[in-house]
Amino acid sequence: MNLPDDAPYHAHIYFKPDQQSTAEELKGRFEAEPDIIFVGVIQDKSGPHPLPQFEVHFRRQSLARVRELILASGSRALVHPLTEDDLADHTSLAEWFGEPLDLDLTTLDPPGMNKGIERFGSAA
Repeated sequence: MNLPDDAPYHAHIYFKPDQQSTAEELKGRFEAEPDIIFVGVIQDKSGPHPLPQFEVHFRRQSLARVRELILASGSRALVHPLTEDDLADHTSLAEWFGEPLDLDLTTLDPPGMNKGIERFGSAA
């Protein structure tokens, strides 16, 4: 899929309880990046995500920097665009860093109803 440079993206940074300090450090690095739009709070399991995680919202032009920060931290992460198809965003359009997780795909919005787009750049 060829998306424009300003296309919205998410990264979900996952961690286990013994990795929380690494996750908090990475969260701080994302918060210091000028082109990152939003860094969410650390959440326990939520939606399709089976481990604690936090979200990072950014535009496609920042994808290389997001990849660099994730790889440098050694974190497990799912990075995907936000399109009108939530299922595709979390599966066929997604890029995994570290070992992929089995997501609960039943919690995702049906095609054309992706609420992630509505929430892009906000905590809601």
